[in-house]
Amino acid sequence: MARNDSGGGRTVFVNARLIDPASGLDAAGSLTVEDGHIASVRPGDKLAAHTDAEIIDCGGHLLCPGLIDAQVFAGEPGFEHRESLGSASRAAAAGGVTTMICRPDTDPVIDEAALVDYFARRARDTAVVHAYPMAALTQGLEGIVMTEIGLLSEAGAIAFTDGITPVANPEVMRQALTYARNFDALVVARPMDRQLAAGGVMNEGEISARLGLPGAAAAAEVIMVERDMRLVELTGARIHVGQISAAASLEVISRTKTAGHDVTCGVSINNLVLNENDIGPYRTFFKLVPPLRAEDERRAMAEGIATGAIDIIVSDHDPQDADTKRRPFIDAAFGAVGLETLLPAALSLHHNEEIGLMPLLAALTINPARIFGLDAGRLSPDAPADLVLIDLNRPWAVEPGTLASKCKNTPFEGRMMQGYALMTMVQGRNVFTRKGW
Repeated sequence: MARNDSGGGRTVFVNARLIDPASGLDAAGSLTVEDGHIASVRPGDKLAAHTDAEIIDCGGHLLCPGLIDAQVFAGEPGFEHRESLGSASRAAAAGGVTTMICRPDTDPVIDEAALVDYFARRARDTAVVHAYPMAALTQGLEGIVMTEIGLLSEAGAIAFTDGITPVANPEVMRQALTYARNFDALVVARPMDRQLAAGGVMNEGEISARLGLPGAAAAAEVIMVERDMRLVELTGARIHVGQISAAASLEVISRTKTAGHDVTCGVSINNLVLNENDIGPYRTFFKLVPPLRAEDERRAMAEGIATGAIDIIVSDHDPQDADTKRRPFIDAAFGAVGLETLLPAALSLHHNEEIGLMPLLAALTINPARIFGLDAGRLSPDAPADLVLIDLNRPWAVEPGTLASKCKNTPFEGRMMQGYALMTMVQGRNVFTRKGW
């Protein structure tokens, strides 16, 4: 849930490059924070006007809204050994993420109002960034009986999903979408036909055949996307397709958008930056859902962000402990950590000139804020002072041992990055400062 312990006093960021995708602002200037909110944004103003304020000289670095990550497994309740709200939030802060939207596939599953309340209390007491829960779409994630969407919405759930488990029964999905429409609730879909993808551990194709590993065809995703778009046309509900990885999926979604339906979609940073070749000699940190696809699919995903056809980028933060990853590839668990590497990995797409900085940051800030109905993601007076100061150019190498997450299963292990968060502020409170800055 949103934090309410706003920072007091006044802070002025000077000598900053202000970027606000919500308004299109990209200019040198200053920004003033007071009582947890943005008091003023002053393009062209390089000097501090207040002698009673804390002055932060940004040194020309980029100051923008804090990132919003809409696909986080935070581990509570039940999986605190993999991650907790506290450890996930510290990883988020180190990565410039000021808001986490968390999956409900915990133990017990978040499918009752009391568990939404439990999440809210734990987030308030232990998290240093905002944390919001998605509730289960069906009871126990079993895909049989839908949850009480109205009661869960009142309790504070901001969206409904069965997490990494697709709702296989189309009639159940239709009923859930119809019910969700009555409460203007957002449904987040996992696009995968479980029967068609059964047993697949990577993308189906030449590489999987060469490695002798069972593959999951992109068609398993596309077929489910097509089904859900037809159900949206039938019900008029709002739906967000959580993570796509195939150009054909994007074509189906774009067609439905063009027809006037309230449909959005996202992509994992992994599917934007990596491809199936990265699996190499059976490297289990690259065993992910959706699987890493061929390079032409990766390029299609990057183009989708560049053009705005894909709305948001997520980390798909899914911590797995060493015991579940240090196994033969076919037996290893799916998933990787991603909160701390989301921003630098995204910046690599800017440095490679695949995606402009403004659409890249829009997919990480204002777009998820609008989709999930959050008061966040913009630099404007009276907006919450959720900010990240970014060094766009500093080179560094990803060292798993330095990550704040409890688990260290990053697919970017040893990778050279360029750029990272220098400082993260949540409601006017400094929750992270890069050592040495």
